[in-house]
Amino acid sequence: MTRLPTLLALALLLPLAARAQAPATAPAPAPAPQMAPVPERLRGAWFSGECADPSAMLALSARAAARVPADAAGRLLRFVEAREAAGWTLATARGAEAPRLLFRPAGDALETAEPANKTRDDRLPGDAPVTTWRRCPATPLAFASQGEGLAFLGAVEVLEAACGPGIGSVPDCAAAIIRAGDVSGDSLLGTAELARLFRGAAWLLSLQSEAGPELSGLVGGAGALGGLAAARLTLESLDYDGDNRLSARELAQDRAVLATGGDARGRPLALERLSEGLALMRGVVEGLLGTE
Repeated sequence: MTRLPTLLALALLLPLAARAQAPATAPAPAPAPQMAPVPERLRGAWFSGECADPSAMLALSARAAARVPADAAGRLLRFVEAREAAGWTLATARGAEAPRLLFRPAGDALETAEPANKTRDDRLPGDAPVTTWRRCPATPLAFASQGEGLAFLGAVEVLEAACGPGIGSVPDCAAAIIRAGDVSGDSLLGTAELARLFRGAAWLLSLQSEAGPELSGLVGGAGALGGLAAARLTLESLDYDGDNRLSARELAQDRAVLATGGDARGRPLALERLSEGLALMRGVVEGLLGTE
């Protein structure tokens, strides 16, 4: 159970570490070409079937689509290209097969299709069935548990925009993490807010792996427990002022400014001695905690 929380914690903080380790003199990579985002009026949750008992949900963000059936494996498409084709928006997602999604507004509804890769643009949507999606006045109860995951899908895109290679700075990236997780509005992250991010990350990973409902439920339960553990681990690791909250300054500590300092006096010591000292410290701590 410790591996998943640790990976999720690293996934949240690695963009900062990657920035810190990049040489200051290295030329910034060329920015990726901007794709046309999903129109804002089409973003959010859509449902297939009656709102009282929908058969599936489709959530559109600026650069992704998450399809979540009520009783089958879901699918996540993260778009790298989007363009107009035969009256549709044709979005191509990441992946070895470059899956494609067609979508277009149809009055108050949304129509989508997933054409075969070999279907020519002038023959779209080809043989692919067209699905009609509608908005619901209230979130159907069966899909309410997906909310944290959908919020994290949008947050990932915000973090990619602030923390991607050649974009922004470490302080900007740290501030974006705070904004993505700050529910209370105090510009700080507490344990519950961090756990929410980790639960959302677990949901996203489950959807990306196209896990079935049974496994998805297990992952959701593990994400709830693991998210809390990861949140506590992250908070205890980075809460330097001891206020039980994480600030942008704490997230950027030792990453925004790369400094070594040092002292000209003294002589190099064998670093192997450090490992001996760490082993001794670990033994003392485990003895106090009663662990093996």
